[in-house]
Amino acid sequence: MTVRRGKKLSISIQEHMAIDVCPGPIRPIRQISAYFPRLSPTSPGPVSPNPASSPLALSPGSVASGMGGAHLLSPLLAHGRPGGGGSLSLTSSMDTSVEINSSDSDDCTALGTLEFELRYEQSSSELHCTVLRAKGLKPMDFNGLADPYVKLHLLPGACKANKLKTKTIRNSLNPVWNETLTYVGITEEDMHRKTLRLTVCDEDKLTHNELIGESRVPLKRVKPDQTKHFHTCLEHPPPLPSPTAMGVALRGISCYLREWENEQLHSLEERGRLLLSLQFLPPLSSEEKDAERGGGAGGAEGRRSGGLCVGVRRCAHLAAMDVNGFSDPYVKIYLKPDIQKKSKHKTTVMKKTLNPEFNEEFFYEISLSELANKTLEVTVWDYDLGRSNDFIGGVCLSCHSQGDALRHWMDCLKNKGRRVERWHILTNELPRTLSHD
Repeated sequence: MTVRRGKKLSISIQEHMAIDVCPGPIRPIRQISAYFPRLSPTSPGPVSPNPASSPLALSPGSVASGMGGAHLLSPLLAHGRPGGGGSLSLTSSMDTSVEINSSDSDDCTALGTLEFELRYEQSSSELHCTVLRAKGLKPMDFNGLADPYVKLHLLPGACKANKLKTKTIRNSLNPVWNETLTYVGITEEDMHRKTLRLTVCDEDKLTHNELIGESRVPLKRVKPDQTKHFHTCLEHPPPLPSPTAMGVALRGISCYLREWENEQLHSLEERGRLLLSLQFLPPLSSEEKDAERGGGAGGAEGRRSGGLCVGVRRCAHLAAMDVNGFSDPYVKIYLKPDIQKKSKHKTTVMKKTLNPEFNEEFFYEISLSELANKTLEVTVWDYDLGRSNDFIGGVCLSCHSQGDALRHWMDCLKNKGRRVERWHILTNELPRTLSHD
């Protein structure tokens, strides 16, 4: 810029804007959350006993004691100040998950809250869920009320096979159930990997039932033989990723992955539980044979050379195969390979039930060395008069199995003479060696 002598000093508009736009260092724009910082209950750090040294102290005295208003209201400076008592961070302020142990909370959603208790009986493999009450539910009907009920599902798993449901409370936004729902056949592995989903729905007689909200609890938070109380806020179901929201290049891959995932889940879908007992009876000694022969008991004739005793105890939460919402289940067992096809046994048919009790035993005369190379195939069927029976689920036990099936089989082989019982998960994957009759 050049100025001639005798002329008034002038500044161009470009130079004026250049001066005004750079008044000093750039400062971050404050957000509304900066004026109302929130401390997460899980954030570490002791609370300072001196309220004047706390970054949340907004009294006039603290402002006048050498800390300016900008420094006082900035969460970044408060977090980085070495003398501060509480610790503020962006991640802690965004933690909005709420779990209430024993009292009500004002930080709940507009969907309402649900109060329930969980207890796992390890000896009987039972999971008890006591649905107590709900408060402040969202109105779903024209009268400003709702007809709520609660559904339970174990995830992952088939919803139809393990669904439990409470009664319906009419015209209430604060229903009280005090109802206990029990899952049978819950193993320790289930308690570590499964999640209980509690869904509050509004019942409508003329239209479809509407979902109010849900709450999910990992079962690993429940300790065996101890009752745990929950009071949680209802939430919306987690949204599924939509392929339409993605780019054109990723849309096809997303559709393919979703179809593949659905096929994998369908092939391993749980269809219920089966309580099975195995016992290998060793051959009778000469003294035992003489005692049995002298006693006149004929039950020892079939086990003089030893064999496997298979007990079909009961099933739980079977998938409904009939239109009435039930099944007519029975169980078939095979010991394969079976060249002569003489190993087939069947239980009686239980009518209209998803939790049948059989308590039937079957005996296979076989040596322990031969049994180690065999496969016990157990399948559950739904009986239909006049047409083919429907396959519900099955399980195979052998030295080549995995998980609970392998452990059950090896416990039977290692503990001769001892009865070993275990629950097994039925899947809708038909065994390869099964020939439908």
